[in-house]
Amino acid sequence: MANHKSALKRIRQNKTRKERNQYQHKSTRTAVKKLRNATDATEAQELLKKVTGMLDKLAKRNIIHKNKASNLKSSLSQHVNKLKTAA
Repeated sequence: MANHKSALKRIRQNKTRKERNQYQHKSTRTAVKKLRNATDATEAQELLKKVTGMLDKLAKRNIIHKNKASNLKSSLSQHVNKLKTAA
């Protein structure tokens, strides 16, 4: 266990940040899942804008790797484009 006041504070900060990061990551994963299950092209288009922003924010804050965010955005864009052409 930490002996210094600053080390105890650092532990508290790390816990808070971890919880925030986990919440944002889980929220993004849920949004991605919702987008993948979407069948309406216009709804999917709106969701894509929201999810893209969420992924960019996670990548910027190093919660996920930037290449993973890019790959997810690419695959989701392809999914939405298929919905548009099918409609």
